[in-house]
Amino acid sequence: MDFPLFPLHTVLFPGCRLDLSIFEARYLDMLSRCLRQDTGFGVVCILEGEEVGQAAGRFAAIGCEALIRDWQRRPDGVLEIRVEGARRFRVNRAEVRRDQLTVAEVDWLHEAKASPLAAEHADLTALLQALARHPLVEALGMDGTAADQQVLANRLGYLLPFEAEEKLKLLAMAAPARRLAYIRQLLERLQGEAPD
Repeated sequence: MDFPLFPLHTVLFPGCRLDLSIFEARYLDMLSRCLRQDTGFGVVCILEGEEVGQAAGRFAAIGCEALIRDWQRRPDGVLEIRVEGARRFRVNRAEVRRDQLTVAEVDWLHEAKASPLAAEHADLTALLQALARHPLVEALGMDGTAADQQVLANRLGYLLPFEAEEKLKLLAMAAPARRLAYIRQLLERLQGEAPD
């Protein structure tokens, strides 16, 4: 059991980017190892607990590998990193080390073959293009193009304001067509809740 986990109040998806500020010793040590060994770490969503201090009490059993794409150390010692989601995984067993770093034994999840986008996905593709124009998304360098259904589902699942539980359900789904159908369902629910 040596795959390091980084529990956060967010759900990372493959191909999506996330900026993090690292200042806790356990994570600075973890990132130093990752950079030396050219490896990633796992991002899992916290279900109970906080991001800083004691290890999270409970986190999701499904997560996404994070690969470090860029980093810089600030004068105050804080490490700024940008990661990109890679492979999905399921946590088999996890333990908290003395330094409060959580490590796990994981199974890598199978990814479905690329499925081309169809005319029925035009509205979701347009939605992704609109989301990509948001300054926060632009700052991450995530454009509004999607090469296939999997990329479209991952980016929409990551960027849309769904509940963590809904995002985890999306991350767990293997078939991109099922993911996109579920995204449509969630969007309809969001539109139904929006005030007129």
